[in-house]
Amino acid sequence: MIENFLHAAALVLTVKVMGALFFGVLVGYFVGAMPGLTSSIGMALLIPFTFGLEPIPAIVMLVSIYMASDYAGGIPAILVNAPGQPGSAVTAFDGYPMCNRGESGLALNLAIMASGAGAFISLLLLVVSAQVMASSALAFGPSEYFALAIIGLSLIGVLSAGSTLKAIIGLLFGLTVVTIGIDPIRGTERFVFHPYLIDGIPFLPALIGLFALSEVFVMIETANDRIDRVKHASSANHSLRTLMPYRRTVLRSSLIGYLIGVIPGAGASIASLVSYGVAKKLSPSGASFGTGNPEGIVASEAANNASVSGALAPLLSLGIPGSASAAVLIGGLTIQGLQPGPLLFADNPEIPFSIFVSLLAGLPIMLLIGLFGARLWVQITRIPRPIIATVVASICMLGSYAAANDTFEMMVTATFGVIGYVLRRCDIHPAPIVLALVLGEMLEANLRRAMILANDNLLTVISHPITAGLILASILVLASPLFGRKPAAS
Repeated sequence: MIENFLHAAALVLTVKVMGALFFGVLVGYFVGAMPGLTSSIGMALLIPFTFGLEPIPAIVMLVSIYMASDYAGGIPAILVNAPGQPGSAVTAFDGYPMCNRGESGLALNLAIMASGAGAFISLLLLVVSAQVMASSALAFGPSEYFALAIIGLSLIGVLSAGSTLKAIIGLLFGLTVVTIGIDPIRGTERFVFHPYLIDGIPFLPALIGLFALSEVFVMIETANDRIDRVKHASSANHSLRTLMPYRRTVLRSSLIGYLIGVIPGAGASIASLVSYGVAKKLSPSGASFGTGNPEGIVASEAANNASVSGALAPLLSLGIPGSASAAVLIGGLTIQGLQPGPLLFADNPEIPFSIFVSLLAGLPIMLLIGLFGARLWVQITRIPRPIIATVVASICMLGSYAAANDTFEMMVTATFGVIGYVLRRCDIHPAPIVLALVLGEMLEANLRRAMILANDNLLTVISHPITAGLILASILVLASPLFGRKPAAS
């Protein structure tokens, strides 16, 4: 492991890769500080511009966007009560009351420092757990990979944070789209109604349309919505001593955030809520949570940033995305010719270890930008939504065209943008669709390979112990919303 770290450090600590990391951090702060934009949207917008980059700077840039956007999400939550990221909503519970008391500097400092501490602790856990998980998965065959895809698809149903039925509808739509193109086993054409579709629906333009362009339509629809302006944003105290009284909360919240992040579909929002609830219950001043208690900010920010590394663990080791942003990152890896999963550590160890090193190298950069530039970043919230929508739409089209220098990709982006908007209006989140596009081929190809090896006996395929266990877990996950449903009042 030490040799891999040293090799990765030599690859990351170069002008090109560090430049990509710094640029990714800046984009991540912009995305995180702008309510309405999410890390998955920011990553989807920049994936087309990674084509001309080598794999390591490309992946480092995407990962730094992912991490920095969660850092920045707490800044507008504290100063204007408008969380920049869903996981920062809990931060506003105590952050905004502190800002109204004139303690915005202290609140910002605690948020940034707790984010850094949570990210560092979770990174250590990621380094240890990801490789152990990958080593265990190396013994998997086609039936086990089929079951992994099944459990991945069942877990992403909760990404919609709404109706499980609607998530399944989105998932089935994505799986249907995957069938267009060449049969992975027989090599024959399927549903190819246009010559350009012989290789299937282009993943990147579809990704940009579903996530980013559909959000443009939502922005246009909510163009008249107003966000409170900053009343005051005093300078933050940059001393680490402000965080020391809450060191137990930082450690506990980081562990909670990482463990919840490992569960695909749970995400930063659940991590911050659970951590906040535990901190409130265990704190001597728990009754003051929600009225401007600094410990509430620490608990929320440490957990939601720790969940980022947690989401990367199943992605790197098993090829299962732990969040919508992790699903977009899988797309970035795939475009670079890399297959996330246990073989990534065996065949391309420089990729996961470069991610580890870049996260470590990016921590001080993110902290410094966050501490010294908080008042600058929050001004992003003043940009009118129509201007943001215009810029994002232009980048969508430019990025999709750059993918293959063909207007057909732009048409795919526009089509999936409209589809994504319509589905959003029906409360169907694009995340299950995108993850179905990612996992669909893995599901079909490995099922058919397993069936060939088992002489077309499905019972033989699902009777493998690991396969059976994963499929059973998938059924329980899909049925879990029914267990938590309260009976209707008579």
